Amino acid sequence: MIPIKVLFVCIHNSARSQMAEAYLKEFGKSNFIVSSAGLIAGNLNSYAVQSMKEDGIDISNNKTKNVFDFYKEGKLFNYVIAVCDEVSAERCPIFPGNAKKLNWPFVDPSKIQGTDEEKLVEIRIIRNQIKGKVLDFIEETKSNS
Repeated sequence: MIPIKVLFVCIHNSARSQMAEAYLKEFGKSNFIVSSAGLIAGNLNSYAVQSMKEDGIDISNNKTKNVFDFYKEGKLFNYVIAVCDEVSAERCPIFPGNAKKLNWPFVDPSKIQGTDEEKLVEIRIIRNQIKGKVLDFIEETKSNS
């Protein structure tokens, strides 16, 4: 099977897209070539790093990337999946080729208010939603091939 090329995009590539990339790499294995990027490269969200570590995946050394760099390089993807709200997703560039655009709108972790523990609780919920969506995506792509 030829690996499916997937790009996850969000605002800063600091949490949601990083988590989605890590889960697809973990569970999709060699069936996928996975990248993530942001509309503006930001800083890795420490709560996302901690919540992923709790689930056995270390993203602490990941670098944030800008989606427009991928675009300028002419990279081709089978799927470009925005994991941010619909308005932000509309700001993503149109990649050459036949990339299928999907939008999985998850809450923006940078907008979560509260104590450190309250923020971590909310991030865990988002993490689990992303994990579930990635697992569903893997199953869908199996049945479509």
